[in-house]
Amino acid sequence: MIDPTVHPAFQGTKFFPYWLDNPAAPSPERELTGEVRAGLAVVGGGFTGLWAAIQAKETNPTMEVVLIEAGLVAHGASGRPCGIISTSIMHGLANAARVFPKDIDQLEELGRINLDGFKRDLDRYGIDCDIEWNGEITAAISHEHIEVLREDYELHRAHGHDVTLLNKAQAQAEINSPLFEGALWGKHRSGTVHPAKLAWGLKAAALRLGVTIYERSPLERIENQPHGLALYTPAGVLLTERVFFATGVAKIGVGDINRRVMNVQDHIMATEPLTPEQMARVGWQNRQGFYDTRTQLNYGRLTKDNRIIFGGSVTYHYGEHTDPDENRAATTYAGLIEAFFKTFPQLHDVRFSHAWGGPIDYCSRGSVFVKPYFKGKAVFVAGYTGFGVAASRFGATMGLNTLFGRDAPEQRLDIVQKGSSYIPPGILRWIGAKITFAALDGADAQGGWKRAWIRFVKALGFPM
Repeated sequence: MIDPTVHPAFQGTKFFPYWLDNPAAPSPERELTGEVRAGLAVVGGGFTGLWAAIQAKETNPTMEVVLIEAGLVAHGASGRPCGIISTSIMHGLANAARVFPKDIDQLEELGRINLDGFKRDLDRYGIDCDIEWNGEITAAISHEHIEVLREDYELHRAHGHDVTLLNKAQAQAEINSPLFEGALWGKHRSGTVHPAKLAWGLKAAALRLGVTIYERSPLERIENQPHGLALYTPAGVLLTERVFFATGVAKIGVGDINRRVMNVQDHIMATEPLTPEQMARVGWQNRQGFYDTRTQLNYGRLTKDNRIIFGGSVTYHYGEHTDPDENRAATTYAGLIEAFFKTFPQLHDVRFSHAWGGPIDYCSRGSVFVKPYFKGKAVFVAGYTGFGVAASRFGATMGLNTLFGRDAPEQRLDIVQKGSSYIPPGILRWIGAKITFAALDGADAQGGWKRAWIRFVKALGFPM
């Protein structure tokens, strides 16, 4: 395995998200102090919370909507992903077929409606987030995976997707990697976005609509009251009729939440901007985001200034800190560096400007869920399992419809009616995660107990 502490490509690398390392970042809002009242409180300043605040204000402009964020807007999971967006609200069509087969047509339609609304909202609020509607590619990295692509192709075609199945030469003509044996190219309703700029744009839109935002105001305690909830922060209290918890994997004092979502850490690197000559080596003229078909997959995309964002090394840390110290250790990225140079050996002369980790709100069904709390006075929305950039808008809609008792289409489907099941806690979770991630690492090539374990975990209903 490559030692990043001596590798020339990793010298001077900053252990901080590339997206957030930007002078255009907005100034923070003030901390919550004293007593504040609201008709709706949103807890969490990531994508889901921001969409929820905006949609609530759009629906009822006179309602006082207050959002509190423990740190800074976008500095949690929403400022750390690769930034590939797609039409699915279910972590992909195959996962929808696995989890909710009888509702798949309705879920596909809801996904299309959501992404069309996503595009409209960017235009309506003038959000400049480097959006590129350039499609996405799933690349097979072995002959064995070609049949998986074929099955995926047939499934997408059956549900009206404009997809193209590429052979080895065609796949490598799109993205020149010697690993790619073929690919599935989805051409519409997918692309890439600058996630921090998206979150900052949503923040600006929320403020313009009249949402009050408090940053550096972590939720410390919740008190159930006869006509609402009291949310205590270090310097104040927010008294509210309803609460929308958009807190992902953060621990907020509701134990049941942390039994339904699990904090796993994904890791990502950003190269320096590629020169025109380096870009010519990889092709990539259509600039699609890509995933490969390995069990422990890698993925990548290009930025506006032609950096490659490359990620896919997932780990688990006992205690589930949202940003553990390991994210700032060069050795954490050894496997990811090796995977990058196997994927793009012709880019032997690139350097990595940034490397970072971020939390994924993994849940048992691999897709967003909504769960009411405090006898319906609050809802929790999370569980995107890594596919939340665009699906977060739908999550906000679903959560608000649940919270306010609206008769909306998704409320009659199993995505709302059936919640996400428990994930074993404590030491059992740690042991299971450690064995699973050890199995994922090399399962495709090595087989044996690793594949057997993954089959066992899938049989329990967990997405892999």
